[in-house]
Amino acid sequence: MYAELRETATELAGVLWREHTVYRERGGGVVIRGEHVERWISLAPTGGRNQARLRAGRLLDGGTTAPARSEIVVDLSTGTAELAAVCRRLLADVAAADAPAPSRARTGRARTGRPARAERPARAGRPRRAGRPPKSARPRPAGRRHTSLGSWVVVLCVAGIVGLWAYSQFHVYGF
Repeated sequence: MYAELRETATELAGVLWREHTVYRERGGGVVIRGEHVERWISLAPTGGRNQARLRAGRLLDGGTTAPARSEIVVDLSTGTAELAAVCRRLLADVAAADAPAPSRARTGRARTGRPARAERPARAGRPRRAGRPPKSARPRPAGRRHTSLGSWVVVLCVAGIVGLWAYSQFHVYGF
């Protein structure tokens, strides 16, 4: 079965991509990697005769593979052109799942999907979310006031200084 999968994968890779790598995976299947398109396709044996599980996913930074986004069981007796059409459909599903929201522009962005620092709006110029007043204008719930640790330290220092002054006054004048 592996020899048949390997042969089918090699033919399929030649139809799909000019640049590709075909290798065996641990489970006994075959993986086709397209580094230039950042996608991978896997053909793995199934329990059925002359069938294979076809999965597609994307390649992450550093060359690792993301989990499969879509999969289907195909009959290996169909021609390479039909298998290539199925693979293209799976790859289109992967690309659609990776596509950003329509409101975002893809120009000037790094691989992270975030805009470059120069393109980001300044924080002060951002509009506030509708229906929510700023934090300083919100009423504080009753009974939820807390004194911070820094405030307690200041209170204790002042009390210590007052205590030392009182001790020195009583000690010197003998009250």
